Amino acid sequence: MPRRAAPVVLALDIGTSSVRSALFDENARAFPQSRASAAYRVCHSADHGAELDPAVLLRATKKCLRLTKSPISTVTGSGFWHSLLGLDRAGKPLTPIYTWADARCAADAASLREELDERAVQQRTGCMLRASFWPAKLLWLRRTQPKVFRRVARWVSPAEWIFEELFSVRACSHSMASGTGLYDFLAHDWDRELLELTGLTSSQLNPLRDRVASIFPAIGDGAASNLGSGASAPGIVAINVGTSGAVRAIPPPGAPLPFGLFRFVVDHRRGLLGGAVSNAGNLRAWCLRELRLSPNERKIEQLLQTSAGSASRLTILPFWTIERAPTWPENLDGIIVGLTQTTTAVDLLHATTAAVCHRLADIFDRLEGALGRSKKIVVSGGILQSPASLQILADSLGRDLATCADQEASLRGAAVCALEQSGRKVPEQKRGKWIRHDRKAASRAREARHRQEQLECSAGL
Repeated sequence: MPRRAAPVVLALDIGTSSVRSALFDENARAFPQSRASAAYRVCHSADHGAELDPAVLLRATKKCLRLTKSPISTVTGSGFWHSLLGLDRAGKPLTPIYTWADARCAADAASLREELDERAVQQRTGCMLRASFWPAKLLWLRRTQPKVFRRVARWVSPAEWIFEELFSVRACSHSMASGTGLYDFLAHDWDRELLELTGLTSSQLNPLRDRVASIFPAIGDGAASNLGSGASAPGIVAINVGTSGAVRAIPPPGAPLPFGLFRFVVDHRRGLLGGAVSNAGNLRAWCLRELRLSPNERKIEQLLQTSAGSASRLTILPFWTIERAPTWPENLDGIIVGLTQTTTAVDLLHATTAAVCHRLADIFDRLEGALGRSKKIVVSGGILQSPASLQILADSLGRDLATCADQEASLRGAAVCALEQSGRKVPEQKRGKWIRHDRKAASRAREARHRQEQLECSAGL
């Protein structure tokens, strides 16, 4: 057998609920013994706050690096989009990390929509004027914490700060910038109008650079997920279901951007079109924890496979965390309709799983409406650990799914990005198992999606 190539890239995946690291060879194949991970939890509050302690994130990353030992000089990474951290002049945190799920700025987002043309801003920046993105968060902080706001010397994403602390690189990739809501696609630079509106100058943001010597600043985790799962060509849609969930595709040049969806940057050649939901694996974790379900995953799988009938009586708006695409219902919290004395905890788990899949199916339909029918759908993320959830997703979409062969698509995608920018051609990702949808179940799912849409309309009145 040929000898396997030596490691050439160290990749980090800085996620909402964990950090992962691994070493990769020149063909973007991970060395299994190099993999490391460290978990943490977002701190949620009743007023829709969702924060991370920067020190906790830094400790988790350092732990991974200690376990992933190598003299490799090429470093790359991916990081969760949209989240905001304020630093002082010495580069030390002055604020917690306000994650994409923090919606305390929803009123400020609504004010922005009254002042600006949201559709025009979305076409220019790729982002909606909503609580997930930086403009609303910055206005909220300036309004509610003016002294702290004035003390902040620089605003960064968590991944930017981690790379600065560990590798002495002060830069923001165009990919990461595109997820802030402050990036002008045509100018390939920070958006002047929104900087002025939020009270920032470009000197308070890191310079936009995709490479600093042998360090590649982190790209957005969604972009990395598409690259890592092999959904890097037109006609292939990637669905990632982890803490949150998203449906994304790399579109051909000139593809339209439907209202409610996003357009982000992968690299200097490619964009990313799609939409994300805030409730996915975090909602499953809530169900397992608060409904006191068995920690035995095999048992949970067996129960999910047998609860479809009784769970179908429930209609759920899965908005435990303020929801995003495709309708951005920031005025709504979670709703469950159809509870009876016979409803079980497993029924609720099954119904919330299906409700999340229905939202993803809505995004998928809008994406195909813009790009045409997809040739293949690749699924990645924590959902790969649950065959029952994969089947629910396939039935909700009414389409067959291919599973990603790599359990860590974003981690691999970061390595792919660095290798491609270094001039290497990475072999195509191998396909995993197929999940075939069931036509009768898909028909029932369409009815359930319709009930969910009607419930959202009536609740939003």
